Amino acid sequence: MDDRYTQLSITIGALGIVIALIGLFPGIAGLETAEGIGVLQVLVILLGFSLLFVGAYYFAKKTFYSGMPNTLAQDIGVRLTMTGLLIAAAAGFADVLGFGSHAPNDDTRPLLGHLQAAALIGGFLIASSGVVIFALFGPPPDDEQPATSDKTGSDSNQPD
Repeated sequence: MDDRYTQLSITIGALGIVIALIGLFPGIAGLETAEGIGVLQVLVILLGFSLLFVGAYYFAKKTFYSGMPNTLAQDIGVRLTMTGLLIAAAAGFADVLGFGSHAPNDDTRPLLGHLQAAALIGGFLIASSGVVIFALFGPPPDDEQPATSDKTGSDSNQPD
């Protein structure tokens, strides 16, 4: 295993965390805050969590399963993460897409409502479970240990 891959994946994940925190709390970066959570904030939050998940996948693949093909469970985990991110994006942009409860008017801007925030968090939880599935259900390690033998040099697996 090459430590560069591990460092790169941790860097990508840490960058994702920082970007997600800036999206959640723009005041920590010195940006102006408005009432509620707007479209740009949702976009930045989604970008941050997407980078975090990419970093986690890259870390698990290169650290634990380098050079091994993905199992069916790992492929399901990847698809589950993409589905969770799609749910989070649809919930976050529901007002902009026209099926949210705070449709934008000339005098109002789209905001993130309580149900949309719950669906956004739920989407991130689904995506996180996909990362956990990917990390836990990889191919088993190769156990290529020779057969044990007794002191006389004969193979102990064969009958006498």
